[in-house]
Amino acid sequence: MEILKEAIKSIGVLDEMSMKKAQERLDSLTKPRGSLGVLEELAVKVAGIKKEVFPRINNKFVIVMAGDHGVVKEGVSAFPQEVTPQMIINFLSGGAAINVLSRHEGAKIVCVDVGTAADVEHPDLLVKKVKKGTDNMTKGPAMSREEAIKAIEVGIETAWEVIDKGADLLATGDMGIGNTTPSSAILAVYADEPIENLVGRGTGVDDERLLKKINAVKEAIKINRPDPDDPIDVLSKVGGLEIGAIAGCILGAASRRVPVIIDGFISTAGALIASKIEPKTVNFMIPSHVSQEPGHKVMLKLLGLEPMLHMNMRLGEGTGAVLAMNLVEAALKIIKEMATFEEAGVSKEL
Repeated sequence: MEILKEAIKSIGVLDEMSMKKAQERLDSLTKPRGSLGVLEELAVKVAGIKKEVFPRINNKFVIVMAGDHGVVKEGVSAFPQEVTPQMIINFLSGGAAINVLSRHEGAKIVCVDVGTAADVEHPDLLVKKVKKGTDNMTKGPAMSREEAIKAIEVGIETAWEVIDKGADLLATGDMGIGNTTPSSAILAVYADEPIENLVGRGTGVDDERLLKKINAVKEAIKINRPDPDDPIDVLSKVGGLEIGAIAGCILGAASRRVPVIIDGFISTAGALIASKIEPKTVNFMIPSHVSQEPGHKVMLKLLGLEPMLHMNMRLGEGTGAVLAMNLVEAALKIIKEMATFEEAGVSKEL
């Protein structure tokens, strides 16, 4: 709990002076004011995060948190649980979509086993296992409160470790068969909408499995009665170990004033938990895309974040977040490299 307390205590606010100067710089560039839209908003936000008008991005990291879920016993997934360790090996061998896109963006991948049911052995895997998968949340809590805190602290420590190695832009990623079900349950605790509107098909389940997912979410909430005023209680009762670790990663990044790009549905469930633990974390989040999961739009709205990309993606792994890294870098190049009206000898608007 001390690590969590330290992270929360260190989270500040956006630097208003840097943001003001960044906006003034953007308004002086050879373009109509605000004409680059979200790119300008990004440049101002990152300036506020880093307390610099011209921040640089030198080292990009994607942190992929992996964990398994006891709720798969309810038939909620199209894939068997053994896919989780198989995909971890695929990540570490460089063959997954996140590897291709990370190579394209020049980002490094850190894969963390925070709660897989199997023991995966690979020299590049960070093993910080809290437990071997969550318990079946339709029968009781997914994990204990202590395990939930430990999962969050795994995320905080991992973020701090990569930041100490020079990371100045992070992206969140996930791996865990069945993890759209606990993500939906977390959302259902906070969203004022019918559960049927919040549960999607995940990796592509048929109508029968979709009904099982909806019923599993309803049963988990009914049995466990998660307290929306206590986000750690929500995480422990209907969440996932990798979701908790993603929340911790965001808390850790915010505590060190490093922007963190949020990926899809599972990552945003972690972001939602982080925001409930410390609302100021939202200042340090950069939304990437909106996934095909129906609940993802609701999550982003709860966080007050507007996605930049609409790509009909639903893979996870951090794929959407990595794509958005290019936009962040583009925004910072605009504010630094574009000429002002005065420098270019161009007449200003009347």
